[in-house]
Amino acid sequence: MDRRPRPEAGTTVAEPGAAIVTGGGRGIGEAIAYALAAAGRPLVLVSRTASELERVAEAVRRRGGTAHTVPADVSRPEDAARLVRAGLDACGAIEVLVNAAGVYGPIGVTWDVDPTLWVRALHVNLVGTFLCCREVLPHMIARRSGKIVNLSGGGATAPLARFSAYGVSKAAVVRLTETLAEEAREFNVQVNAIAPGAVDTRLQDEVLAAGERAGPLWARMRELRQSGQGGVSPTVAAELVAYLASDESDGLTGKLIAAPYDDWRSWDAARVAALRDSPWLTLRRLDRHTLAPLLGDLTEEGG
Repeated sequence: MDRRPRPEAGTTVAEPGAAIVTGGGRGIGEAIAYALAAAGRPLVLVSRTASELERVAEAVRRRGGTAHTVPADVSRPEDAARLVRAGLDACGAIEVLVNAAGVYGPIGVTWDVDPTLWVRALHVNLVGTFLCCREVLPHMIARRSGKIVNLSGGGATAPLARFSAYGVSKAAVVRLTETLAEEAREFNVQVNAIAPGAVDTRLQDEVLAAGERAGPLWARMRELRQSGQGGVSPTVAAELVAYLASDESDGLTGKLIAAPYDDWRSWDAARVAALRDSPWLTLRRLDRHTLAPLLGDLTEEGG
C-alpha cells in the first residue's frame, strides 16, 4: 500500500529517491523489497549472490516496480561505497537504507567455535551496517531527509547461548542505531532498528543442521519447521519497514521495535511524539534511575 499523499491535479511531484535494501535477495530482505516497491520506492537490491538479486528484481518489475541490482559484500568498504554510488546514479537520490544483510555466524559454545568465523559474523552484521550507514549518511544529511532501518533480533535484548557472534553483533547494531539517531537527529534523518521475530528463513536451516550444538533453539526451530506453528511471517517485518520508511513515522528515531509484538500499527503522531523523547524501546541498564521515567510513562497511560 502506497502511504505517500496523492498530489493534487496539475501539480508536479519529484520522483521518489531510491531505497537500498541489503540482503535483498531472499528471506526477510526479499519481503522488505516487495513492501517498499508496493509503496512506490525504486529499489537498489544488494547481496553477494547475483542470481538471487535478479530473481527478486524481476518479481518487482512484473509487479510494476523499479529495481536495480548490485552484487556486493557489505563488509567491504569499497563495496559499500559502490552500492551507494549505484543508487545515486540510478535514481539521483537515496531516501531509504535498509540493512537486512546478516548471518548467524558459528553455532556452539563460545570456547569451541572458529574465531575466524566469529569475527566474520561481526563484519557482516555490524561492520557492514556501519559501512553502509557511513556511506549514505552524508548524502541524507545534505538533503536533510532520510530513513535508515537496521535489522536486529532477539539476540540483542537477551543472551542467546550458542549464538554469541550473532547476539553480540545484533546488540551492537542497536547501540549503533541509537548513536546514529542522536548524531543525525538535527538533520531530519531518522535511524531505527527492528526485531523481525522468529521468521523461518534459510538461516534456520543452519540451526537445524547444527543439531544439539545449537542448544534449545534447535528444538524450537525443529518444532516450528515441522508444525508451521509459532513462526512469524516475513511480511510483518516488511510492513514495519515500510512504515518506518514513510512520512507516517517522521520524528521517530533511535528505537528498537519488535515487529510482531509492539503495537506500531496504531501509533499516531501523538504517540510518535511521546516515544521520541522517551527511553521506551531502547537498550538500557535496569536500575532505579532508568526505571523512574518508564514507571512515570506507565502511570500516565494508566498501565
